[in-house]
Amino acid sequence: MKKIITILTIVVLCGCQEKPKGVTDNKDYDQYLATNKTPGNDAIHKDLEFWQARFNNDSTHLMEMSRLSGIHAALFGSTGDISELKTSEMLIRKSHDVSARNKDSYLRSLAHNYISQHRFKEAQVLLDSAYTYPDNHKETEMMLFDVAMELGEYNRADTLLGSIKDPKDFNYLIRLAKWSDHNGNLDAAIKYMEQAKQIAEERDSKGLKLWVYSNIGDFYGHAGRIKDSYDSYLKTLAIEPDNHYVKKQLAWMVYSSEKNTKEANRILDSVMVNHKAPDYYLFKGEMAEFEGNTSEAKKQYDKFLSATDNPSYGGMYNTYLINLYAETDPEKALKLAAKEITNRATPETYQLLAYSQLKSGDKESALKTIEEYVEGKTSEPKALFHSTLIYKANGMEDKVASLKEELMGAFYELGPLKAKEIEKL
Repeated sequence: MKKIITILTIVVLCGCQEKPKGVTDNKDYDQYLATNKTPGNDAIHKDLEFWQARFNNDSTHLMEMSRLSGIHAALFGSTGDISELKTSEMLIRKSHDVSARNKDSYLRSLAHNYISQHRFKEAQVLLDSAYTYPDNHKETEMMLFDVAMELGEYNRADTLLGSIKDPKDFNYLIRLAKWSDHNGNLDAAIKYMEQAKQIAEERDSKGLKLWVYSNIGDFYGHAGRIKDSYDSYLKTLAIEPDNHYVKKQLAWMVYSSEKNTKEANRILDSVMVNHKAPDYYLFKGEMAEFEGNTSEAKKQYDKFLSATDNPSYGGMYNTYLINLYAETDPEKALKLAAKEITNRATPETYQLLAYSQLKSGDKESALKTIEEYVEGKTSEPKALFHSTLIYKANGMEDKVASLKEELMGAFYELGPLKAKEIEKL
């Protein structure tokens, strides 16, 4: 995903030997860890009570159904409860079937829901259908761009980006940033995100500021600008104190940059009280593994497997499962990787297949997959990491040395556990 930064390598390497002094200070964010203060979630529930009462009086009203579908989607975002996303899907479907007008709007809403469920091909079909209607083409094109990127249809994404070009438009700029990031130009991606941030601040739009502060925080982190990343996350929490995503990112910062697993777990524990998402267990498992506590790591990984054993999740956690199964059940990882490629054939999904092939003992097929579908097609650190392992297994030491140097600049994004493996290459 991102241009690999190789500066500050010496500092990072030294940090692997001891817990470095970082940029975070718990006094900055302790107020946001209170589990009984959930203003965002409280506001959503207040809306739910109001619109549910109106809907109960007449369940055929389109406006009530539309509002409720959005509220249930917001509840999924706030609580992590997958049933809320499925309820939202059901309400959008019903609204689309009942409505005689604005069909394209309901198709976009349903496509957005499918994107959240990682049902990208189905979302694309809906959006292509929405595009046949005469109105709101730009809205549809923006979402078609998003789906094309997820499906690895980069030529189509490029064309769509040209169709919506407007350097003064927030929605165009954030997509241009995503496109730049995909092409390995992280500096340009940050530049466009900063332009989008300026627009959000000039409009004083809470929603836009929340989105851009949290996302530009991620970009800063990938660029090694940890202080800028931290400050951006704090800005997000000042607006929305119960923003679970940013608090998880803070936990990652404390773990990856400062090697403070105790504090990272404390942050994560506060998040998990009100937001349920299986990948938290993976995070906790990784930290336990980093600390050498293999029994605790296994316990957390088992919790993740149990939590994802829910048909409602569909393929939402496939990439996580492939990575985990590659270590414990390579044949299962291979089958799931093949399924994920059917869902979306991108360099990132192919590198998971290659890693599964390596772990199943087929280093030759793994190398072929990397050379055909991954090499030169992505700068995503995880993809480069797995590629390096495959080159190493095939005795290609020159490529290993070259990629190792790049990967040492991605320690923050990859985390201390992988950093240890990279140092041994």
